[in-house]
Amino acid sequence: MSGARFRVFQQGRPDHERWELVAGVPMMLTPPTIAHKRIAGNLERLLNDALADHDQSRIAMQRPGIELGSGEFRPEPDVAIIDADYEPDQRFVERAYLLAEIVSATDDTRVPDTDARWIDVKRAIYLDHAACEAVLIIEQDRMEVRLDTRAQTGWRSQTLGAADDLKLSVFGLQCAVAELYEGTPLQPRRKRRT
Repeated sequence: MSGARFRVFQQGRPDHERWELVAGVPMMLTPPTIAHKRIAGNLERLLNDALADHDQSRIAMQRPGIELGSGEFRPEPDVAIIDADYEPDQRFVERAYLLAEIVSATDDTRVPDTDARWIDVKRAIYLDHAACEAVLIIEQDRMEVRLDTRAQTGWRSQTLGAADDLKLSVFGLQCAVAELYEGTPLQPRRKRRT
């Protein structure tokens, strides 16, 4: 199935269903784990808090519809930063400035006719998106974040652990990697002192 035909197919599906196009094959996504949802929610909140002070022309959003990829691939990122100006009935945007994935078991699936894992194909598509300034690949079973940031000379990649800070100055964000995992089994919520 082509990317254009896939979008027509998606329009006929209920809003609660999530689909990605993988090597021309529509794949319905299973509901993410609670930890996955919690990490995505934490990232969205941290980014929106930073953008409120740094750049109000952009917003962070979970599972936005973004025209990414070409041909037989249409991934749906878990969190993205997009323009804050959009129409009430708009589903898809052309630009995203940050693209983030929380790695799920299905992301380790091999893409047909390749040796690549689906998460690696998605990352390559995200890095190829002209407007994108940062890509985050966040593990949900351990505190680890792969961060790619666009520099004048190309992409700069680094892997961050639990003791590191996530710094995205272009979006006004600086937080501990552990903050992404707050409220998950890896970083349980603490009782507030009264």
